[in-house]
Amino acid sequence: MNLYGLYTLFSKEMWRFLKVSTQTLLAPIVTVLLYLLVFSSVLSGNIEIYEGVSYVSFLIPGLIMMSITQNAFANTSSSLIQSKMMGNIVFMLLAPLSSLEFFIAFVGAAIMRGLFVGIGVWLASIFFVQLPVHDFGIILGFAILGSAMLGTTGIIVALWADKWDHIAGFTNFVIVPASFLSGVFYSIYSLPSFWQQVSYFNPFFYIIDGFRYGFLGVSDANIMTSLMVSLSFFIIVSGLCLWLLEIGYKVRE
Repeated sequence: MNLYGLYTLFSKEMWRFLKVSTQTLLAPIVTVLLYLLVFSSVLSGNIEIYEGVSYVSFLIPGLIMMSITQNAFANTSSSLIQSKMMGNIVFMLLAPLSSLEFFIAFVGAAIMRGLFVGIGVWLASIFFVQLPVHDFGIILGFAILGSAMLGTTGIIVALWADKWDHIAGFTNFVIVPASFLSGVFYSIYSLPSFWQQVSYFNPFFYIIDGFRYGFLGVSDANIMTSLMVSLSFFIIVSGLCLWLLEIGYKVRE
C-alpha cells in the first residue's frame, strides 16, 4: 500500500473542496435551512409522523442525510469529470497508485465533505429544534456509509460521463428524485400500498431511515434491515467501481 501517495491524493481532494467552501459547504447548509424555514412554518403544527415527535424533529435527520449523500456524490463526480475534461487525470494515472488507493482517496474525501455538511446542518438546526440523540454510533455509522455509498456512485458516473451534461443529467434525474422519494419529508406508511412497495427498492430510503433512527429511536423499517441493505448496496457499487478503475474504463483509452 502506497500510503504516502494515497494521503497526497486524499489531501488534494480535501483541499479542492475546502478552497471553495462557500460553494461546497456553506451553500448546501443554506439550502437546507430554507427547506426547514418553509416546512417548519407551514407544516410543523399540522403533521405528526410518530407519536410524541414533532414534524420538524422528524424532518431534520432526513434533510441532514440528504445533504450528506448529495454532496458526497457531487464531490467525487465533479472532481473526476473535471480531471477528465481538462486532461490532468493523466498525472493521477501515471502516479504509482493502485485502483484501491485511488478509490480510498476519492471516497475518503467524499466522506469528509459529507460529514462537514452534515455537521453544519445539524448545528444550524439547533435554532429550529433541539434534536434528541438515541444512538450516536448509529448516526455516525449511517452518515459514513451513506456518504461512502454516494461517493462511490459519483466515481462510477464520472467514469461513464463524457461531459458535464451527463453528470448534471444523472444528478437531476436520478440522485435528486431518489433522495426526495426516500421518506425525507414523509413516512412511507402515508403512501398508497403500491408506492410503499416501490420505496422498498430505493436504497436512499434505508440510509435515511436508519440515520433517522439514530436520532429518534423509531423508524419505518427495521434498523438491521436498513443496515444490511445499505451495506449490501455499498459493497455492490464498490465492487463495480474498483473493476472499472482496474480496467481503466474511459480513462485509459
